[in-house]
Amino acid sequence: MEVSGGQLALVEVTRGRVVRVTAARLAICLGALLLALTLVGAGRLENETAEVGLYGTLGAAFLATALYAAFLPWVRNIWRFAGLQLVGDLGLVTALVAFSGGGDSIFSFLYLPVVVFGALLFDKVGAYATAVGASAGLGAAIFFSARVTAGSLGPMPFELSFALWGVHSGALLLVALFASGLTRELRLAGQKLEASATDLAELRTLHERTVASLTSGVLTTDAAGRVTSFNPEAERITGRQADAAMGAPLAEVLPGIEAVVAQGESPGRARARFRFLDARGDERFVGVAMSDLRSSESQPGGRVVIFQDVTEVVRMEGELSRSARLAGVGELAASIAHEIRNPLAAISGSVEMLRSNLSPGEGSAEGGRLMNIVLREIDRLNHLITDFLQYARPAPPKLERVDLGALAGEVAEAFRTSLDADVGLEVALEPGCLLEADAGQLQQLLWNLLSNAQQACRGGGQIRLAVARVPAGPQEAGQEGRNEARGWARLVELAVSDDGSGIEPGSLERIFDPFFTTRSEGTGLGLATVHRIVEGHGGTIQVESSVGQGTRFSLRLPVEGWV
Repeated sequence: MEVSGGQLALVEVTRGRVVRVTAARLAICLGALLLALTLVGAGRLENETAEVGLYGTLGAAFLATALYAAFLPWVRNIWRFAGLQLVGDLGLVTALVAFSGGGDSIFSFLYLPVVVFGALLFDKVGAYATAVGASAGLGAAIFFSARVTAGSLGPMPFELSFALWGVHSGALLLVALFASGLTRELRLAGQKLEASATDLAELRTLHERTVASLTSGVLTTDAAGRVTSFNPEAERITGRQADAAMGAPLAEVLPGIEAVVAQGESPGRARARFRFLDARGDERFVGVAMSDLRSSESQPGGRVVIFQDVTEVVRMEGELSRSARLAGVGELAASIAHEIRNPLAAISGSVEMLRSNLSPGEGSAEGGRLMNIVLREIDRLNHLITDFLQYARPAPPKLERVDLGALAGEVAEAFRTSLDADVGLEVALEPGCLLEADAGQLQQLLWNLLSNAQQACRGGGQIRLAVARVPAGPQEAGQEGRNEARGWARLVELAVSDDGSGIEPGSLERIFDPFFTTRSEGTGLGLATVHRIVEGHGGTIQVESSVGQGTRFSLRLPVEGWV
């Protein structure tokens, strides 16, 4: 038969009470033995039969207690076992009373703890049932003592025996009444305490799960500024394990937060965004809010710090700012195109007319040559304006099925012809990386990246071109979700790296800005065009560079699937 959780808990509670009753019984037996020795020594027992019976009963009590303790771990029905103990206790106490004087016995008070045991084990019913059993036992002990073990004074008169029995029985019933009431109150208090403990445990579990499930890092500090709690998201952002962070100073866990504390908007509160290096050495941007952690007396006893990794937000803000600048450049370019193209057309037409009206003679050949130069430069300037307009207002990509590995191989072979003698090109291309992309734009992107790498390797170096499929990382997770709606699944990474001069940290954030260049012969449109193409294909681009060690451009574009 299956036992419910509530019944199982009740069994365990009752078993615990039986253990405590057994321990109390042992203590009572020891006390009764001392009383018996005192009675015998004082000569209070005038009958040898009474003395033998008294010691025999005490021996039986010790034996029963030992047997109860031995069999308790193996008992299945704990209530039946408890009832058996109560019956045995009543019998033993009755025997002690009978052998020690009946109504005059000093051991008659032992009925009281037996009644209390009954209330403790079986509540109200147990208390009154034990009291009735104790009353019956007392009556039997008085009768036995009067008839069998009477002393030199002879048997006690019936009226006196009945009165003595009535007084003791009333006292036992009163004890049963009070014991059952106290047991009920004890049970109710236990239930309330258990309910409170359960609520507290559930509240603690809810708190722990809530803090652990937050997508923000949460930590608390004591009054000395040392970390006292650290949730899993805080571990991920800082790169520190909770064990290592606990007890550490806040400034050590979040380097740079001292400035946030100093510029707090109000006493005890601060909110800011700052840059720091995590325990892995990665640079992150963190948005943090801090406030005092107050005690129950509303006294500040530390701080609670809530922070989020906003590195991707900062990157997106940079992208939006760059896009806004590009939009402004586009508007400016359109205006400039109208302002320049019209005069160019007029100049070109006028020069054509002048050239056609040149008369043969001295100087006509030189004038024609100069006019041809003017017309050629006008045409070149017109093409330059057209190219700039194509950058500033790009046409949407003409998507087609493209194998990026094969396309990169073709561009690499063509680029080898323009490589400097002291610059090498290493290629690692994974086949089958299919994209929905504009092949012409991707060729332009690759050529610009390879040209930049060669410029960085002036004086010798190595360029590496790699194409491989990769799973989406946290930075592309949101982008990938949008791409899945278009039928794309994973990503392909195109990486161009070199071991050239590298990029200064101050220039790294501006390399994709239009017209920003560190070379005197550069136009500042190459990397800006690369960024525009990547953005137009729904991809991402990252740059890692160290001065004197080289640069790595990593582009991730959505692909059709794993082929």
